[in-house]
Amino acid sequence: MTWEAHVTVAVIARRDDRFLLVEEMADRPEPVYNQPAGHVEKGETLEQAAVRETLEETGWDVHLTGFLGLYVYTPPHNPDATYYRACFLADAVQHHAERALDEGIVQAVWLTRAEIADSGRLRSPLVLKCVDDAIAGRRFPLDLVHEHPMP
Repeated sequence: MTWEAHVTVAVIARRDDRFLLVEEMADRPEPVYNQPAGHVEKGETLEQAAVRETLEETGWDVHLTGFLGLYVYTPPHNPDATYYRACFLADAVQHHAERALDEGIVQAVWLTRAEIADSGRLRSPLVLKCVDDAIAGRRFPLDLVHEHPMP
């Protein structure tokens, strides 16, 4: 097998002490929790991908407010894949309750940090790491990421 790099985005949306997560099927016997997240598609900026993935997976429109960080993860069960996750902070703006969610998404939920940590069902350790970094006040301006315009 050949090593592959995966460029992904994730969004931390917070309301009071709760964080927007998705409960999703991920080739496991039971659903796991993850931030709204996914792969960047051809022609998209990281910011566009973050907004799109959040809407598709949760039904929420979001307004990005900051850049949380770049998180790199190689799953122990698949050392030939490394995920580069650009995580953004966002405000949840409008919910489209009637919108169908992406295939594999069971539901969107708002959970506290304790509920997330105690669930034992995280897609990866990055889920809680991103929540903890957001709680700690980690924040960079959106213009930290420079994307050269496509021709």
